[in-house]
Amino acid sequence: CVQPSVPPVPNYKLSMSIPEWLQAIQTYMKMLQYNHTGTQFFEIRKNRPLSGLMETAKEMTRESLPIKCLEAVILGIYLTNGQPSVERFPISFKTHFSGNYFHHVVLGIYCNGRYGSLGMSRRSDLMDKPLTYRTLSDLIFEFEDSYKKYLHSVKKVKIGLYVPHEPHSFQPIEWKQLVLNISKMMRTEVRKELEKFARDMRMKILKPSSAHSPMKERSRGKSLSPRRRQASPQRRACRRDKS
Repeated sequence: CVQPSVPPVPNYKLSMSIPEWLQAIQTYMKMLQYNHTGTQFFEIRKNRPLSGLMETAKEMTRESLPIKCLEAVILGIYLTNGQPSVERFPISFKTHFSGNYFHHVVLGIYCNGRYGSLGMSRRSDLMDKPLTYRTLSDLIFEFEDSYKKYLHSVKKVKIGLYVPHEPHSFQPIEWKQLVLNISKMMRTEVRKELEKFARDMRMKILKPSSAHSPMKERSRGKSLSPRRRQASPQRRACRRDKS
């Protein structure tokens, strides 16, 4: 019987430039395709240690099933792990369209003084961006402008910390070190906040926000999530679906 074609996992070659390597990773993710089925094939719990999420990413490469935005972020981290010059960090968007809120996440990339992104979306201009943006705010405003084309207004942007290159780390990903309510801010203000944060990130002086009181953070998350889940299963479905 004929085996279904499984896209080969990209391998970094020394002859490749970093932008070429990122392009190869993005091409691979596009070959897996965006998951339109309404069923999530891989469970991603954001508070899991990095090592566990990397195991899930390995499973994605074995299964070759379609993925959504959150899985693409985990897979992007997994595939860029061997490149210490490439810094990776999550960027989350909360948008509003036609009376509903939507959530989306991409993997921000910083390398050689330039920003870009990897990711998956139903919309081709809401996923990967080339490694050409001089500042983090230029990259974020590019996403905001892309959203405007679909009449989505960006309400909040959350930026996480650089993800360690140690695949066996027990540390979880820090998803929202900086939260900006950009619908209530001037662009100059947003730019100022983002540039200060980007500078601190590059100097690696930021510590995970949960590091100060991990117990409090964890218990607060636990008590909230079951209630939120029961209240809005529909919203959870559309959350990832529309991204």
